[in-house]
Amino acid sequence: MHDDDLSIGHLLTRRETLGRLGAGGLAALLTLSPLGRGPGEGRASAAAPAACVARPALTEGPYFVDAKLDRSDIRSDPSDGSVKPGAPLRLALRVSRLAAGTCAPLPGALVDVWHCDALGAYSDVSDRGGSTVGRKFLRGYQVTDADGLVRFTTIYPGAYPGRAVHIHFKIRSAAGGGRMHEFTSQLFFDDALTDQVHAQPPYATRGQSRLRNARDSIYRSAGAQLVLAVAPAAPGYAGSFDLALQIG
Repeated sequence: MHDDDLSIGHLLTRRETLGRLGAGGLAALLTLSPLGRGPGEGRASAAAPAACVARPALTEGPYFVDAKLDRSDIRSDPSDGSVKPGAPLRLALRVSRLAAGTCAPLPGALVDVWHCDALGAYSDVSDRGGSTVGRKFLRGYQVTDADGLVRFTTIYPGAYPGRAVHIHFKIRSAAGGGRMHEFTSQLFFDDALTDQVHAQPPYATRGQSRLRNARDSIYRSAGAQLVLAVAPAAPGYAGSFDLALQIG
């Protein structure tokens, strides 16, 4: 995260979250509708309200580009209309705000996502793999709706050298007095699922081994709390993630 990034308050531990909510706030949480969950995903429970679980911030990395691309399908490159190949991934993120002892959806927050393509290339950057400057595939933002929800259509990420497979996201919100706040982190994938996906083209054509989660220094710092819940959803996969932020 850059030095001039504003903190979005601070992310709470599970104990802090439950303590601040209290019995009344927790009861309100249980009325929240679940986020488009895949098979095997349950509703929020008293022990760990799904929509109000704190998540750790992780480094932004060098490849954030404020491309200002308001779009839910981020697979194409606006410069030429080409679409990045890969296993389709429908991504749903629900953002909640913890304030005044309750946890409620956070509407109006701008959520950016960006990640590499099936062969490990990021758009609009120049690095050891070459230059993609001027191209903006696999980047975009959406604004959370009244339920704190954003949805994206993308592809299952490939492997960037030296990193486990991941997706970057940044949340910006003016809630809490009008001052713009930022929170940046990363989402990870189950290694066994990635093994299956990356055994297929176009991923398999890369011909290089990837870093597994346990060997990724960023994942080791907190990534186990940031693993996407992913399930098969023809013609690809669907992943969902809930997080709660304290603002103000």
